[in-house]
Amino acid sequence: MRKDVRILLVGEPKVGKTSLIMSLVSEEFPDEVPLRAEEITIPADVTPERVPTHIVDYSEAEQSDEQLYQEISKANVICIVYSVNNKKSIEKVTSHWIPLINERTDKDSRCVASCQVFKLTVFEICILLNKVMTPTFLMQSTVVIVDFFFFTAKVGKTSLIMSLVSEEFPDEVPLRAEEITIPADVTPERVPTHIVDYSGTDTCTSLYDETHMACIAVLMSMPQASPKCSAKNLKNISELFYYAQKAVLHPTGPLYSPEDKEMKPSCIKALTRIFKISDLDNDGILNDNELNFFQRTCFNIPLAPQALEDVKNVVRKNMSDGVKDNGLTLKGFLFLHTLFIQRGRHETTWTVLRRFGYDDDLELTQEYLFPLLKIPPDCTTELNHNTYLFLQSVFDKHDKDRDCALSPDELKDLFKVFPCMPWGPDVNNTVCTNEQGWITYQGYLSQWTLTTYLDVQRCLEYLGYLGYSIIQEQESQTAAVTITRNKRIDLQKKQTQRSVFRCNVLGARGSGKSGFLQAFLGRNLARQKRIREDHMSYYAMSTTYVYGQEKYLLLHEVLPDFEFLSEADLVCDVVCLVYDISNPRSFEYCAKVYKKHFLDSKTPCVIIAAKSDLHEARQYYSLSPLDFCRKHKLHPPQMFTCNTDEAPSKDICTKLTTMAMYPHAKLRCMCSCNRCTYCICHNLLNSELVRSVKAKLYSAVLNRHMTQADLKNSTFWLRASVGATVFAVLGFAMYKALLKQR
Repeated sequence: MRKDVRILLVGEPKVGKTSLIMSLVSEEFPDEVPLRAEEITIPADVTPERVPTHIVDYSEAEQSDEQLYQEISKANVICIVYSVNNKKSIEKVTSHWIPLINERTDKDSRCVASCQVFKLTVFEICILLNKVMTPTFLMQSTVVIVDFFFFTAKVGKTSLIMSLVSEEFPDEVPLRAEEITIPADVTPERVPTHIVDYSGTDTCTSLYDETHMACIAVLMSMPQASPKCSAKNLKNISELFYYAQKAVLHPTGPLYSPEDKEMKPSCIKALTRIFKISDLDNDGILNDNELNFFQRTCFNIPLAPQALEDVKNVVRKNMSDGVKDNGLTLKGFLFLHTLFIQRGRHETTWTVLRRFGYDDDLELTQEYLFPLLKIPPDCTTELNHNTYLFLQSVFDKHDKDRDCALSPDELKDLFKVFPCMPWGPDVNNTVCTNEQGWITYQGYLSQWTLTTYLDVQRCLEYLGYLGYSIIQEQESQTAAVTITRNKRIDLQKKQTQRSVFRCNVLGARGSGKSGFLQAFLGRNLARQKRIREDHMSYYAMSTTYVYGQEKYLLLHEVLPDFEFLSEADLVCDVVCLVYDISNPRSFEYCAKVYKKHFLDSKTPCVIIAAKSDLHEARQYYSLSPLDFCRKHKLHPPQMFTCNTDEAPSKDICTKLTTMAMYPHAKLRCMCSCNRCTYCICHNLLNSELVRSVKAKLYSAVLNRHMTQADLKNSTFWLRASVGATVFAVLGFAMYKALLKQR
């Protein structure tokens, strides 16, 4: 909705423009009327729509034509004021003012300025004109006749009159409607009203609805007949400005086409999206619970059971397929809003549209799609538990066959609320899929997690399309995201609460990086060969389990450009250096990258010997991969191959996730080489000698071989204490030595 409304009053001199404004402000007719009133601002808290309103006066005596043109371009709604006892001022409405406004508000500038058409409903027009035209002295008469004359060809005069009588749009519209009379007991002023369809120009009221600018013809007072809309008698002045404000805030133009007598395609598209979001079980019907939720969401009040039945009965009466299984179908939903607009309650439709994030052009606002979210440095973004539950509900309502995977048709149906398909074919090679290549439930959540981690603003946009803030009753999509604490704090505290970890995969071209990524998704070499090259992805996202906790591991394949590795290519939780054991020049790239970028880094590094099913070639480097790892105190190269009959093992990925979670745990070993310090100590503790000594000590304690004299002997306890102390000191020293060496 607009943040403010600017109303401009124009017309011939001395027709009462300034008097109207001053009477509105002071609530009394001014004794002295200046040539021009200063611009006034009505605060939001005293206007019906809670929007600040600026009212601007125009004076031909004080302002130039250029100033007038500037005011016209800035105005949201323009009121043309004329006097009924000044024939020249009436003629100038059509001969001067309307052409001038039309000329100075071209189509493009109107769109930019959002100048809207002042479109009143049939009923509101008659109410307003009735108030304007009823003289006070006639109220005491037994018979009151008020004549309305509509002019300007092909603007819908006849359609307005016929719609008022029949309460529906006529299929065929004659050139001229017969004069009709509205009885006094059904008019707001209790005055019999005659409505005449007339094509001449000698009229007392004009309704102009062609230029997409708002034009109101306001009748000023005659000395002998003081009308209800009068600055002197303070009659209906606030109503005048209310309708002007309403024309801007709730325009009919974007919603409805009077010529076609139906809603515009953009409005249908927006309301269809709203229907699909509100259809929580995706059965194509809004049941009573969903209708109540919709009503409470948009208007903060539920519908009574009888009111629900009345709504459905109205739809049943007018449409055969508007109600199904006692629920409202999409056609019925659209019909209701068409009915609201036709009966002048377009503010109801606008309330719904704005609640779901739409602006005056029926586009989702930037504030709705991209709410402000500040992310401190060295922090990451993740989805919280409630968001995963929301995404699970979205998945479940579109998984029609309950196979825990989304077929192409189901995926297309899920994204119908989006302006375009957000996921391309590369997504199917980024997350887990079933044998048919359909994204599984786990893959679906992984893709959302990936988007949140890499591009949180895009995630907020996607959640906005799904109506997250509305369904979850949150202020914005930012409630869906958790910002993790600084990584440095995690390192200091030696623990983390993050659930997503990033592993950058580096290696020479052809070393097997892509195969490693796809193997993480459970695809062996045979399945990988069926993937099109243009559908390959540089990311792979799935879950691993570390000590019983489910964590997400993101593998990112970094392009092999040794000289131009960006900072983004180096920032991660763990680094994976891949080389091809069958290529003698493959390891050299890994060694150079490690020495240049990660030698002094605190980021854990792992070297993977890919294609281990092939013959191992001697690497053309000064050190062998194993010696290189020993020299730089790295874990020995991890053997890996995706050339298997079944899905490749994920053990290495689990170890990578563990290292990312606990980068400080240097004593953890990933090998059984029997040569590193950890393996030597581990083998010593499990040796036959140590086990026999432990067994003898254990049996001695159990069999109570110590006598009572030994227990009472102080020398025995002294020796035991000294021995325990020595063992404790030696054990601590060994621990420190091993820790330092690692």
